Amino acid sequence: MNSALLFSALGWLDLFGIAVFAVSGALVAARNGQTLVTFAFFALVTGVGGGTVRDLLIGAPVFWVQDSRVPILCLAIALVVWMTPVRIWKAGAVDWFDAIGLAAYSVFGAAKALQLGIDPVPAAIMGVITASVGGVIRDLLAGEPSIIIRPEIYVTAGALSAFAFVALAQTGMSGIVAAVIAFVAGFALRALAIVKGLSLPIYRGAGDDA
Repeated sequence: MNSALLFSALGWLDLFGIAVFAVSGALVAARNGQTLVTFAFFALVTGVGGGTVRDLLIGAPVFWVQDSRVPILCLAIALVVWMTPVRIWKAGAVDWFDAIGLAAYSVFGAAKALQLGIDPVPAAIMGVITASVGGVIRDLLAGEPSIIIRPEIYVTAGALSAFAFVALAQTGMSGIVAAVIAFVAGFALRALAIVKGLSLPIYRGAGDDA
């Protein structure tokens, strides 16, 4: 796989993932009736949080500091959501925007790690971190139970996208084809979890001592 070419081709996927995560962050601010400043902060933190942690871990320049399009995009999205009547956004909009961003960012995060020479398994884990951390920060700031500690399928869907992409890329499959397949797989799993209420089994060992 020509990782440099793939990374360049997936640049739009990166911006897409950032955009939908920024929308989800702004919608959380809207749901809580916050000010425009809070909208902007939530959109930015949710959009760039996971990628920032990823870049710090792999020793890369923090992406949004090097590319002014990213903070401008997040701030513009915050303004658009803030100016939009609340009736436009359905109750589950945050979950669906988050699902799209989760799948897209899982793939891009793994692709960037591979492009920088990270081994396959850590690269896939970087994809999961890229996709998950922004939402975790958003939930903590909003005072809501973080999605990562709830049993519903979330991180698992991101892991499916990231590991599927890395596995397919290692077989020599076209990077774009691998990215599309991995994105669809992760999004489909998360969508199924949203619609059907699917969740992972929880630890019940503590009850054995009762």
